[in-house]
Amino acid sequence: MSEEFSGPSATADLALARDGDDAAFTRLVAPLRRELHAHCYRMLGSTHDADDALQEAMLRAWRGLERFEGRSSLRAWLYTVATRTCLDAIDRRGRRALPVDLGPASSHAVIDATPLTEVAWIGPYADAGLPVGPAGPSARYEQREAVELAFVATVQHLPGNQRAALLLFDVLGFSAAEIATMMDTSTTSVNSALARARRLLAARVPDVSQQQTLRMIGDARVREIAASFATALERGDTEALVALLTKDVTWSMPPLAQWYAGVDAVMDFATAVPLTRCPSWRYRLTSANGQPAVAFYVGAAPDVVHGAWSLTVLTLRHERVTEIVSFLGAEHVAAFGLPEVL
Repeated sequence: MSEEFSGPSATADLALARDGDDAAFTRLVAPLRRELHAHCYRMLGSTHDADDALQEAMLRAWRGLERFEGRSSLRAWLYTVATRTCLDAIDRRGRRALPVDLGPASSHAVIDATPLTEVAWIGPYADAGLPVGPAGPSARYEQREAVELAFVATVQHLPGNQRAALLLFDVLGFSAAEIATMMDTSTTSVNSALARARRLLAARVPDVSQQQTLRMIGDARVREIAASFATALERGDTEALVALLTKDVTWSMPPLAQWYAGVDAVMDFATAVPLTRCPSWRYRLTSANGQPAVAFYVGAAPDVVHGAWSLTVLTLRHERVTEIVSFLGAEHVAAFGLPEVL
């Protein structure tokens, strides 16, 4: 058993759990639930799916605890159960997507677009409590880097075995031999899957992670940029909004299929829809996927109740907004523990 789960207390809880004490099992796995949930989100691209997968994995672990013989750490065994549970979910449902995965950008605003309900969309991730830094000395990605939207969206393009190999090796720091045992395959197969996964990531994920960018900008300035973006929408200030955007900015709004690329197209949309057709805005600043985010609320007038509208995640580059992903729906705001009305 690994150091963090060794000692008399953990040993006693393991023995009690094997004898059917569910409270002991809960104590045993509690320190790992947060990171296991993050792993399920990376695998599946959805907090809802991650909730279901973690619940199913814990049930499988509880029912199969007698098969844990202590040859690996409890952490490794639980990751085995969680990974296999996620792979089963991928086989049933397939991958999740963002609008940019489905087709070309729209050059002009699409009014009254219909949500595309048949697509399984990537969702935002509440990163509160997610550890900073790598999970271990051999991990290539920080834990917050590995929940950034660009990373999670790219991982969704990988087959299940490649997805699992990449996350277990490069994010969580397990060895190829450990992963081979987890996935019931050979070390050669793991290394092959890992190499193919890394090639796709190298082609699609920015060289500079959002975490590196945010550290260079600084927390205070990041918050100021997010607040300025939200205030520009709240006040209907097109000049202020344009000043915050890069020339190649994109804006997408799942579950709508349409998305916009370039400042002209983005501003055409912004002028036609949020700055014109939405009478009154309010907002709350938050964070999601290790990135600055804004919970937006819309009302029929400034002096009436405003209902939750979207959880908008911002990607920054050189102190400007280069990507906007607005996850439409009050349920996204509620999932972050924020009020549904203001």
